[in-house]
Amino acid sequence: MKLLIVEDEPALRTSLVEYLRQDGYVVEAAASYEQAHEKIKLYQYDCVLLDLTLPDGNGLDVVRTLKADRSPAGVLIISARGALDDKVLGLELGADDYLAKPFHLSELSARLKAIIRRRQFQGQRHLLFQELTVFPDQAQVLVNGEQVLLTRKEFDLLLYLLTHPGRVLTKESIAEHVWGDAADAADSFDFLYTHLKNLRRKLQEKGVGDYIRSVYGVGYKFSAE
Repeated sequence: MKLLIVEDEPALRTSLVEYLRQDGYVVEAAASYEQAHEKIKLYQYDCVLLDLTLPDGNGLDVVRTLKADRSPAGVLIISARGALDDKVLGLELGADDYLAKPFHLSELSARLKAIIRRRQFQGQRHLLFQELTVFPDQAQVLVNGEQVLLTRKEFDLLLYLLTHPGRVLTKESIAEHVWGDAADAADSFDFLYTHLKNLRRKLQEKGVGDYIRSVYGVGYKFSAE
């Protein structure tokens, strides 16, 4: 899962980035409204953690832009502005949740997982696809009840493909989602082939069908058809 943290306080921003990366997320950060606006226009995120008080703008305008662009990203507002009017306005604009500062990182993590579960997994704690069962919170994959051992990147690749079944995903979008925004500067995405080859092999060794389909010149598709 790929996150964008919009926070102008350096110490808090660094703390959030480190904590959430340890939790297995791909995390990007923006320190200002301008940086946040540029990133949400260029890249896709699963959830945006958003401070409202930014040095060069109002965080609520980031919410307005996401909704105007029909972005699928969830929004968790994290702000010291605890006034009821701010909370109501943020939620009415389309934010998924509001967490007042200061907060415990464990509570932030729980609320973030709840947002992603509602938006990506229809509120379920696990995903089912044919003989595959995937538990996102535990980064665990089972095939007919038997665990498949994957690297973190292999798991992230599988989860991204699994949450877009039947859809052709470009190599660029896969690389950005699993490796972060900087991946779009790569000269080639050939490294994806190696990771997907290993993922496919590990799944097939457990008896999983070959659901990862190459789409020539474009990318990959996850499909049982």
